[in-house]
Amino acid sequence: QVQLMESGGGSVQAGGSVRFSCAGSDYTGSWCLAWFRQVPGQEREGVAVIATEGSTRYTDSVKGRFTVSKDNGRNTLYLQMDSLKPEDTAMYYCAADRMFYAQRCLAAMSREADFDYWGQGTQVTVSS
Repeated sequence: QVQLMESGGGSVQAGGSVRFSCAGSDYTGSWCLAWFRQVPGQEREGVAVIATEGSTRYTDSVKGRFTVSKDNGRNTLYLQMDSLKPEDTAMYYCAADRMFYAQRCLAAMSREADFDYWGQGTQVTVSS
C-alpha cells in the first residue's frame, strides 16, 4: 500500500507562485504520477502527469505556467505553479499508480479512475 502525503499550498495573490510536494512511501518500479484539482461542485480535473521515464503532459490552461517534476531518490513529486490566476483556486491532489508505458500514463491525466493512490489534498487560493 502506497501512501501519499502532500504539502505546500496556501493563499497567494494573482501572479504569484506556489510549490506543492507529494511524498510517496514507495515509488519503486514504474509509476505514473499526477496532479489533479477540484473546485466545489465540479469534477476533478487532471492538471499534469509525469511518466516513469520523465515525459510529461499538462492540461491546456496551465501550460507554460506549471511544471511537474519528481525526485526519484526522495520519492517525491512536485508541482511548481507560477503566474497563478484566480481560476487556479482549487483543492489539489497528487495521485499515483503503477504504469510501465509512458503513453498510457500521459493518457491517464484525463482518467482519475486509473489512479489507485491519492494524497489527502491541499488547497490553493489565488486572490485577484
